[in-house]
Amino acid sequence: MTSHNPSSRPETVVIADYDFGDADVERSIIEQAGFQFVAAQCKSEDDVIAVARDAHAVVAQYATVGAKAIDSFTQCRVIARYGTGVDIVDVEAATRKGILVTNVPNEWCEDEVADHAVALLLAEARKVRQYDRQTRAGEWRWQSGQPIYRLRGRVMGLLAFGAIARAIALRASGFGIKVIAHDPFMDPAAIEAEGVEAVSFDELVERSDFLVIQAPLNASTHHMFDETVLRRLKPTAILINTARGPIVSDRALYQALKEGWIAGAGLDDIEEEPAKQRDWKPTNPLFELENVVITPHAAYYSEESIHTVRQFAAEEVVRVLSGQPALSPVNSI
Repeated sequence: MTSHNPSSRPETVVIADYDFGDADVERSIIEQAGFQFVAAQCKSEDDVIAVARDAHAVVAQYATVGAKAIDSFTQCRVIARYGTGVDIVDVEAATRKGILVTNVPNEWCEDEVADHAVALLLAEARKVRQYDRQTRAGEWRWQSGQPIYRLRGRVMGLLAFGAIARAIALRASGFGIKVIAHDPFMDPAAIEAEGVEAVSFDELVERSDFLVIQAPLNASTHHMFDETVLRRLKPTAILINTARGPIVSDRALYQALKEGWIAGAGLDDIEEEPAKQRDWKPTNPLFELENVVITPHAAYYSEESIHTVRQFAAEEVVRVLSGQPALSPVNSI
């Protein structure tokens, strides 16, 4: 890997997109290291190409950095993702071109996402939204939330059992909830060692009172929760998605919630992923329903986590451009 040469023209780092209000944290780190800094707000791959074609490093939050963009890059050496998931980056294309892809290890928001998953679960299970709405409308009746069931003794199913899912399991156990998990990439014995029952996907779907999705988005998980799977859930089940929106088919979920195949849902993202769109409008039919709570992909957010992810991504770029090894590489080049 070529070391940064301070006597030559500074190498350029492009922030493809960000929604932090400013890019001051990144600018400070990158310019202090002697690199040129450019901040953009790309909403399409063509936008990325236009601003980052000749960049030496690209940092992206939501903007797609696919094969088309990667093939257009003339001297890019690293693509850094704000966050843990790298579904917006074509890692294979980057690897073919000798470009390192980095992410931020999920410790940066482990507590936040776990807390948020449980908050969504509690909001739905305890009918917080319904009670609040009815109370504001002048109805002071506990019956306006019927039916509500006790949490203790019920079953939470976790799809995937990484660090965040384990943190969710720990919190759920405090409520007396039994936890089961399905993770095809983990040894069942490792899951059982955490005091959690390892189950098949079929068992997960059929036994869960609360099913929490914490899996990455990829070809095998895209629309994993379609009409067929949603129909197999208990009619009293609550689906929680604190992963990526497209894992669940919004059309199928709308039907499931509208027709009572399941009792409710808590979503931290929806299928169209609004942050990736320009001039997005809230026309998703899910917004019309009373038995779903939707948050704007905010599960990872705290003041502490946002600062950490920005700092880590910027420092990772500086490390690579300076000839040092990345701390969190996704691929090998």
